[in-house]
Amino acid sequence: MEQGGAREEVRPPYAGGAAVPASAIRVPEQARGEHTHGEDPHEAPRAQVRRHSVRGQILEALRAALVDGELVPGQVYSAPVLGARFGVSATPVREAMQRLATEGAVEVVPNRGFRVAERGPRELAELAEVRALIEVPVMLRLARTVPPARWCALRPLADATVAAAAVGDRASYADADRAFHSAVLALAGNHSLVAVADDLHRRSQWPLVDNPVTRRADLLADASEHTALLDALIAQDVAVVQSLVREHFAGADG
Repeated sequence: MEQGGAREEVRPPYAGGAAVPASAIRVPEQARGEHTHGEDPHEAPRAQVRRHSVRGQILEALRAALVDGELVPGQVYSAPVLGARFGVSATPVREAMQRLATEGAVEVVPNRGFRVAERGPRELAELAEVRALIEVPVMLRLARTVPPARWCALRPLADATVAAAAVGDRASYADADRAFHSAVLALAGNHSLVAVADDLHRRSQWPLVDNPVTRRADLLADASEHTALLDALIAQDVAVVQSLVREHFAGADG
């Protein structure tokens, strides 16, 4: 492998799977936690930035693996094994897994690693209920106050959810779904609201123990609701908006 380059392929964090394209995660050689001779000690801040960058890339790769069902609910995964799969040291994997633990996606298993959380329909329904309590009133208020031109600016985000759903790309859909909802809520001008809602939304995307992979048909149905909602918001049809948002969150509980 060339110095400073990326592996041609990165093995996924699950046994027996096919290789994941390098575009999914690019890990600089210098950032793998290995000693490199000739490094200037004055460049420590740059090395720290690289390290955080690698951790972030590993975190996103693990999140994608969760959404795609590659990390199986109830299974325990160790940081060294996952690090070997990704071609990095165990440290950034462990840090990423600790972040996932704070989000409720995994549980720490002392001396073994991390177990993917086993969640059932009840937890998903509870998350949908809380999200509805937060988001529905805000969306209805925005429907009455935000001009159509600002809603039109969100069209690319709604289209992105449709595009990801059309090809069954669950990880991309999860990102596009959250981006659309966050952009809608951001129009309220409350950053704390957006952060809390996004955290709840992300938690609702983790796999269920009995249904670890979302069906493509469900993705398409969810994406179509985004498009219909945006059309109603642009038309300033508050009655339709109210019906759509309540239906959208009612369907979010599975």
